[in-house]
Amino acid sequence: MWCDNCLLLLPLRGGAIAWGVVMFLYSLAGGIFLLNWGQYLFFVFPEWQIYGGIGIGVAVAAALSILALSNRSYIWTRVCKFIWPFIIIICAVRCIIMIVELQRGKDKIQWECSNGGQLWTDSAEAGYGGSASFPTGFCTTGFSSLYAAFIVGLLVDLVFQMYMFFLVWRFQKRLEHYSNMKGPFYGGYYNA
Repeated sequence: MWCDNCLLLLPLRGGAIAWGVVMFLYSLAGGIFLLNWGQYLFFVFPEWQIYGGIGIGVAVAAALSILALSNRSYIWTRVCKFIWPFIIIICAVRCIIMIVELQRGKDKIQWECSNGGQLWTDSAEAGYGGSASFPTGFCTTGFSSLYAAFIVGLLVDLVFQMYMFFLVWRFQKRLEHYSNMKGPFYGGYYNA
């Protein structure tokens, strides 16, 4: 027996598009944040750029999923179904490394907050700093709150990605199972 609506929080196609829009927005915002201010949280040179680039990559995958779902494209839905497992694995590895590196750099982050949001001295000497300064809101919350927020955010991101993969897979199966039947799309119920 096939369950068309099992595990769906929203209607399949429209809900998956809405889910993809939410993922696109927060992944893009997170990627831009890490590219602009990541050097204040991570202290090995390309680290924050890699994390930010992965965030932008998740946003691109979400945008591709949105386009595939909105066009009801079987080929692009299969492409997205192929891409999401790789992205989920890469993001799981990124999640683990980011948590470890944040804990490792705890003293440096606290030093930056204690010194008016300036960049850690070794990072500043290496020329990692740009024109942006460390946002003061992160210093007022304290490291433990920041650390907990990063952990929760990264884990929620992984759950969202897994659910998006499920939605894309489910939509592909719907296209496969009902491709020969006349459904509600394109006046199918009203054909004589």
